[in-house]
Amino acid sequence: MQNHPRYEIDMCSGALLPKILTFAAPLMCSSVLQLLFNAADIVVVGRFAGDNSLAAVGSNASLINLMITLFVGLSVAANILAARFIGAGNREALRQTVHTSMLLAFLSGLLLTAAGVAAARPLLELMQVPDAILSLATLYLRIYFLGMPATMLYNFGAALLRSVGDTRRPLYYLTAAGVVNVALNLLLVIVFRLDVAGVATATVISQCLSALLMVRCLMREQSDIRLEWRLLRITPVRLRQILAIGIPSGVQGMAFSLSNVIIQASVNGFGEAVISGNTAAANIESFIYVCCNAFYQANVAFTSQNYGAHRFERLRPIALYSAACSASVGLIGGLLGYLFGTQLLHIYSASDTVVAAGMVRIGIIFPLYILGALMDVIVGSLRGIGYSVMPMIVSLLGACAFRILWISTIFQIPRFHTVQSIYWSYPISWTLTLLAHVICLTVALRRIYRREGMLHAHRHLTHAHHE
Repeated sequence: MQNHPRYEIDMCSGALLPKILTFAAPLMCSSVLQLLFNAADIVVVGRFAGDNSLAAVGSNASLINLMITLFVGLSVAANILAARFIGAGNREALRQTVHTSMLLAFLSGLLLTAAGVAAARPLLELMQVPDAILSLATLYLRIYFLGMPATMLYNFGAALLRSVGDTRRPLYYLTAAGVVNVALNLLLVIVFRLDVAGVATATVISQCLSALLMVRCLMREQSDIRLEWRLLRITPVRLRQILAIGIPSGVQGMAFSLSNVIIQASVNGFGEAVISGNTAAANIESFIYVCCNAFYQANVAFTSQNYGAHRFERLRPIALYSAACSASVGLIGGLLGYLFGTQLLHIYSASDTVVAAGMVRIGIIFPLYILGALMDVIVGSLRGIGYSVMPMIVSLLGACAFRILWISTIFQIPRFHTVQSIYWSYPISWTLTLLAHVICLTVALRRIYRREGMLHAHRHLTHAHHE
């Protein structure tokens, strides 16, 4: 298999920790940049288009996340499959995975565009978006979803590059697109006064740029993840494998989004200051989350390649190193966020009441963020060795169902009908889910090592018999 040594990482030999850090660092930068560019969107529209426009853009966030989460799960599946075939040296299956994935990405994007444009207003009405901003929010959502084919092509392309250890080029493309996005925001909103339509159009154009750069990269690639137009087709067996891994991952993400919507509805009952403080604190928290998630992505890629290459002795160290890195980032990030919480919240709001409300969330969740970091990263090991339904069920019960149950029982008791009670549902659900994931992974790895031991013994006996 031809390699591109400048960007690729050999995941199946050599020291693991330096390679995991090399893989994760550009991913962390990409995610933080993405959050900063998103924040720039909000700042531009809030400062130059007014409060209603800001609310119209903000009201779409949870709906957009809910609609694209399932398809992001499919891109994770493409990453896992490609990495596994690279490890196994199965070039034909790898080529089929690449071309099935990219065609699936484009078709998924078209489906999302059709659904988003057609259902924008009814969905926003269902979410009880106020009449004053409903038309603006609908316009923003419809334009935003026109860019879905480009978004999907970029996400699936980045997933395929991650399968060979390349996290640097997606960072370069995202940076270029982000700079264009901010420049167009300023031009379209301030100069041409296009309001929310300007912000949405800038986003779509920048998404198209990142997709073009990604497709161009894959078409010029010299390894077996090269994209060729003549080979673009859906291979049924690869599609089934992608769906088998990706749908549970996507459903899990959607369930998390739904449980967060229910929690948000409960928070909304405590007034505007608490809502604003919670939103600001959650935004700060997202920076810690994406940094921890980089090690989940590393765990998935390294585990998948080594599993495909039958380097089973490396699976446990990969899990331990990834967990240690993610936990360290979660612990340090959480403590820094807690210590400097007041100053960080003041970036979002000048109101002392809002800052105080934000510190309630930060005070409970941030010091314990290490639990959330560990919960997420362990799932990477399970998915990498082929378990997709199991972590989905554990997460649905341990995190999503538990939080909904908490809100409908404990939170309804007058003594516990506080915003603090809502926030405590996070670390408690993280702990329960983490313990279940660790048990599942321990059992799964034991099965693999036992099976490998039996195969080794069988090969040894067969060899001795032939002698």
